[in-house]
Amino acid sequence: MIEFTCNICGALNRCPPEQLTREASTCRECGSNVRTRSLMLLVSLELFGVAMTLPEFPRIKSIRGLGLTDWPEYAQRLGERFDYRNTFYDREPRFDISNPPREEFGKYDFLLSSEIFEHVLPPAIDAFRAARDLLKPSGVLILTVPYSLEATMLEHYPEIHEFGFAQVGGGVVLVNRKKSGEMQVFENPVFHGPGAGKALEMREFTEAELRRALNEAGFASARIYAEKYLPYGIVYSEKWSLPVVARKGEFAFSVEAARAVIEELRDYRRRFESEMTRLDQSLWLRIGRRLRLI
Repeated sequence: MIEFTCNICGALNRCPPEQLTREASTCRECGSNVRTRSLMLLVSLELFGVAMTLPEFPRIKSIRGLGLTDWPEYAQRLGERFDYRNTFYDREPRFDISNPPREEFGKYDFLLSSEIFEHVLPPAIDAFRAARDLLKPSGVLILTVPYSLEATMLEHYPEIHEFGFAQVGGGVVLVNRKKSGEMQVFENPVFHGPGAGKALEMREFTEAELRRALNEAGFASARIYAEKYLPYGIVYSEKWSLPVVARKGEFAFSVEAARAVIEELRDYRRRFESEMTRLDQSLWLRIGRRLRLI
């Protein structure tokens, strides 16, 4: 059995190692899996340089983050710690990563994207470029996306333009009108995603193509994290579809963020000293000290 702390909710868990797969729910409290816990580990490492659980994150409202259809369990907690908002492509608050508002450029310290870039309209490089433009000079994109170790990426609908779905013979077909006006019909389109609003899979990345796209989009560096972290129940059973960190520039902790950390540490110290003062007034504590039990 592996014992671990869920770094999203803080719950203690025990489970057999074979259950720690990418998508299996393995936290008894919040239902997190290896993928979601790995994302929060990378947020901690990339913003603070150390591994902390989300409940341990300092409250720094000068750090701004943007989520692209993030999981509610960690989205809510991130909103309590940072100037962070979660967004969606198909409902409010809406945000299209392929075509974001220009007034948002350069505003974010971090972007979170889990299982999104395989769904954006082609070419996917446009969405990666937009993600880079949204970040501050020292900002970071933290993402997961399904990818293979094959040699060639599969772009399912490279000429998709105006499209919809039709029910034919008990199945679903994708009907597309290309920019030229020519019609296309694709049988057995692939959907995946949470809940009822399943999204059309546009492509299957490869690791090499993913690295190339991030480099071409202008990110200064891209790293694929393959290291397990047992304290948080993070074990990678495959060598593909691992979490990725793409940095726009070198990490820089702002003066405002440093000030917020110091103020929070001072607040913790004041509360600790107040609690110790209260305990010093306890009769039982004084008796314990006199009897050398404490």
